[in-house]
Amino acid sequence: MKAVLRSTALAAGLFASGESLAGSPLIWQTNSLTYLWGEHFKVDAGDIQQTLTFEHASSWTWGDLFIFWDNKWFNGQASDGGHTYYGEITPRFSLGKIFRTDFSFGPVKDVLLATTFERGEHGNKSYLFGPGFDFKVPGFDYFQLNFYYRKPDGSYGNKPSGQWQLTHVSSVTLPVGGSDILIDGYIDWGMNDAGHRSVPGNYMHHNLHINPQIKYDLGKALSYQPKRLYVGIEYSYWANKYGIKSSKAFDTDESSTSLLLKMHF
Repeated sequence: MKAVLRSTALAAGLFASGESLAGSPLIWQTNSLTYLWGEHFKVDAGDIQQTLTFEHASSWTWGDLFIFWDNKWFNGQASDGGHTYYGEITPRFSLGKIFRTDFSFGPVKDVLLATTFERGEHGNKSYLFGPGFDFKVPGFDYFQLNFYYRKPDGSYGNKPSGQWQLTHVSSVTLPVGGSDILIDGYIDWGMNDAGHRSVPGNYMHHNLHINPQIKYDLGKALSYQPKRLYVGIEYSYWANKYGIKSSKAFDTDESSTSLLLKMHF
């Protein structure tokens, strides 16, 4: 689950902006910085949040890799209590690349072993692993489904049990005038066991997080460089945020919008 804090992860297979080196297992890579300003967030310390995110995406001879790291400030505060962090490392190992065999069938173009390591504050961390699938879907830049078994390993003194998670990642590019609109993002569906504790005083419940971005390629519009500079919005819908069941006393169903500025380098 993209828990605690999650930025604008596009997953590996993003924009091929680096050049492959002869004899190197690295095929391409891209890095970016994103600034987000938004409001109407739930559960966290403040209704207004600012986020600065570093992202790395790359393709390798063995699969792909996605890394991101969030630094987040609540209500403009940067002091203790007004700041937190969260990150993920997501390597996926391609069976087609590793065994040099065509594992495609129907709309599936590759089968992978998907893994993720999540790290947040207070020693919170989780390990995810399971099968991943890359699909060939007309009109999409990429379309992925990953089925994870997720094992939390927190520092709250409890021993939360594992749960299942389905993660979908996709991207669509739409030509508009002399530039493009990029729509990408992810959907996390946590099919969690309501009978274990994840946060003191709360039971873990199933949750759904839909997090798309709509971005305008400003760099291409300004005749600078395409796929380098984006402006737009990010929307977050999160039912039972962090697995905390929403109620009249404590509303954890989030619907928030953030302004976005993103630079690839």
